[in-house]
Amino acid sequence: MKKNKISKNWLNKQKKDIYFKKSKAQGYRSRSAFKLIEMNNKLKFLKRSILLLDLGSSPGGWSQVASKIISKGKILAVDIKPMEKIKNVDFIKADFSDDQTHKKIISHFKLKIDVVMSDMSVNTSGNKNLDSYKTGELCLKSMDLASKILNQNGVFLSKFFMGSIFKEIKEKANKCFKNVINYKPLSSKKESSEIYIYCKGVLKPFNFHNL
Repeated sequence: MKKNKISKNWLNKQKKDIYFKKSKAQGYRSRSAFKLIEMNNKLKFLKRSILLLDLGSSPGGWSQVASKIISKGKILAVDIKPMEKIKNVDFIKADFSDDQTHKKIISHFKLKIDVVMSDMSVNTSGNKNLDSYKTGELCLKSMDLASKILNQNGVFLSKFFMGSIFKEIKEKANKCFKNVINYKPLSSKKESSEIYIYCKGVLKPFNFHNL
């Protein structure tokens, strides 16, 4: 009964959510598409001819946004969950942190890339502090990969939740990238501690063929 009540409350909130309604009306697979649209309008990192990696891509909202802009570049989406086909987007069903997946990513692009983005978060456990920490770990792992496969002017964008791991994320970002910005999109729910970190310019270029 309690689970059914929670599910009903969630559905009621979704029905009132303007971005949920907009995502359905405009054919996006998730409301988070509007977060990426807003951040790109402000920061201008998605361009027609870039090479882009979308980590934790399923169900595909961010890849949908990218595919509408990147017409002459290449998009690769990676997730442990399946994702339905999106035009002009290649997909690998795998754990992005696995060494074999790294090799597949490098083989796919064959050279350093322009953007790595991640909207990943762990499945909620009911413990907000734990969920925040684990999602922060995903951000750190994504950042580590990004710092190795991005070109010198590359961009890394990732979600995390404000909490105990924030300091570690900030310190690592400042060690790896020239410019670091924290940004909370208007489409992010006000009650959520969700925030995005935008990093540009790799400080210590890495020979990714050593991966």
